[in-house]
Amino acid sequence: MKVMMFVMMSEQAAATPPTEEALIAMHNFNEELEKAGVLVSLGGLMPTSHGVRVKYQGKKRTVTDGPFTEAKEVVAGYSLLEVKDMAEAIEWAKRSPFGMDGSDGEAEVQLRPLFDPSMFDPPAGA
Repeated sequence: MKVMMFVMMSEQAAATPPTEEALIAMHNFNEELEKAGVLVSLGGLMPTSHGVRVKYQGKKRTVTDGPFTEAKEVVAGYSLLEVKDMAEAIEWAKRSPFGMDGSDGEAEVQLRPLFDPSMFDPPAGA
């Protein structure tokens, strides 16, 4: 099963460069994921000041430039894992080094299983 691990934190924490200690810890964790064969993809996201939102209302599209100051938490990064079940994904998330670099910034990891592509096959006869 594929599980997306989202790293959630405040906009301020997400925009603050990580310490050298945090970078090393994250690098080591990512290497563990890779060696275990569960890492499919990963990446960090720029602060919302570099992004845009597109809002859909019927056929109307509204584009809003960042930053998104009303957001309490933002997605700061992600890892896509291929694991046998959600329990394995939880064990990996518990091993992640977030919050261990001595900073006051809090982080949270959200785990979300991906839909299997077959769930979106058109109905028979369509």
